[in-house]
Amino acid sequence: MTRCLPDEVPGHGPVRPFTGAWDHVGPVTRAGLRLHSARPHAVKVLPDLDAAIAACEIRDGATLSFHHHLRNGDAVLNLVMDAVARAGLTDITVAASALFAVHAPLIEHMRKGVVTGLAASTIYGPLARAVSGGILARPVLMYTHGGRARCVEAGDLRIDVAFVAAPTADTYGNLNGVHGRAACGPLGYAVTDAQGADRVVAVTDTLVPYPAVPIEIGQDWVDFVVPVDSIGDPGQIVSGTTRATTNPVALRIAQTAAQVVAASGLLLDGFSFQTGAGGSSLAAAAFLGRIMAERGVQGSFAAGGIAAGIVALFDAGLFRALMDVQAFDLAAVESFRRSAAHQAMSAYPHNRGCVVNRLDATILGAAEIDRAFNVNVTTGTDGIILGGSGGHADSAAGASLTLITTSLAAGRHAKVVDHVRTVTTPGETIDVVVTDGGVAVNPRRPDLSDRLARAGIPMVSIDDLAARAARLAGPPVAPPDPDGRIVAVVEYRDGTVIDVVRAAEGR
Repeated sequence: MTRCLPDEVPGHGPVRPFTGAWDHVGPVTRAGLRLHSARPHAVKVLPDLDAAIAACEIRDGATLSFHHHLRNGDAVLNLVMDAVARAGLTDITVAASALFAVHAPLIEHMRKGVVTGLAASTIYGPLARAVSGGILARPVLMYTHGGRARCVEAGDLRIDVAFVAAPTADTYGNLNGVHGRAACGPLGYAVTDAQGADRVVAVTDTLVPYPAVPIEIGQDWVDFVVPVDSIGDPGQIVSGTTRATTNPVALRIAQTAAQVVAASGLLLDGFSFQTGAGGSSLAAAAFLGRIMAERGVQGSFAAGGIAAGIVALFDAGLFRALMDVQAFDLAAVESFRRSAAHQAMSAYPHNRGCVVNRLDATILGAAEIDRAFNVNVTTGTDGIILGGSGGHADSAAGASLTLITTSLAAGRHAKVVDHVRTVTTPGETIDVVVTDGGVAVNPRRPDLSDRLARAGIPMVSIDDLAARAARLAGPPVAPPDPDGRIVAVVEYRDGTVIDVVRAAEGR
């Protein structure tokens, strides 16, 4: 994969370009942290967020981090940033695991100079449009979920204060996500923040007597606890992107994807599996479950963000365990609460054994995929940021078999194209693309082509799919201005730059 990248990006610095998915899988040196020892019987509970900002000695130019387990129901980021504005602070960098439509109030903080930097794995809604239009002078850093954890652990992203939305906390800072009014399930992304920040503030709407059990994040990582009226609405965890599709065309694609996995030779006892958050990916899991039941196959684990469909397979005994970094709906929250085999995991990729490296198969979606099998889930055809990698590139790199499910076109826009607008996940980590126009196997995998042919699954070339998509769609979208201002830097999971996003001026 080759992409024309600048040697340096103003506001970001020198560019270390992506060279290969596994070129930089090596030891990561942990950055030194300032650890603050608590005196015996120290009182950690503070009256409000204003007191927490003072206690943490937040200064202009600080980096504050947040996690997204409540997704579009999160209230903590907005509460904290309003308090930051009240304190008269400026030049703040917000380093979030993901940002949603609910976080649109950040736009006004950006206009006023309270926030001048942003880093996130995914960005949605009005905030994404504002960033794409160039609201910030400095480019946003967009990383994978695993890349974010690596970034923090290595010290490339130094967090001054992490604000952890805690559904349940005790007075000494033990936290969990299984109890409380805003129970959200595993706190996998918050682990990164708690263990990587100089100061950690737990924000909770359910303060319980010591100790709060089970303990997901322990008192040894938390400096202060702040009770608030509400940390958010858990009913907003689920969204359109985390529901299985009911579209007939997408369901046929999902069924074919399950048949590809079944023909791959990997569907044996001990099989491990992960889906993305896309509707077709989640639907494919249900079809795969039927095949597993017919064959009498029991998988070792399913991983991911976990949704109701995966919980159903687990409850049916088709997987022995679930490995979960975040719950995609309330069914997953309830499963995590009741089952010891539904385990929390963090997002760290560069360690002695991350979960994605144990995956047999992963099924993911795409906004675009090109003839080199590169995938874009970062920008739309109009150049507006529509999301970001999340765990897409991480699971694709770790799995033995990575499938992309997508239609050939959406409206008048081709989804299988000559060149994706933005590279999120490199083609060398993609094995198969399944569309309504057929199945294409990456030429890197002749072994897989042979298996699918023996199973009677017809295949076409990726070039044929791109040609068919072009006929279905309208005229090709004009490429971005190669000299346009860079509004986002897209990092691969190893910290190299895989692409940049240029301003969609006037959008």
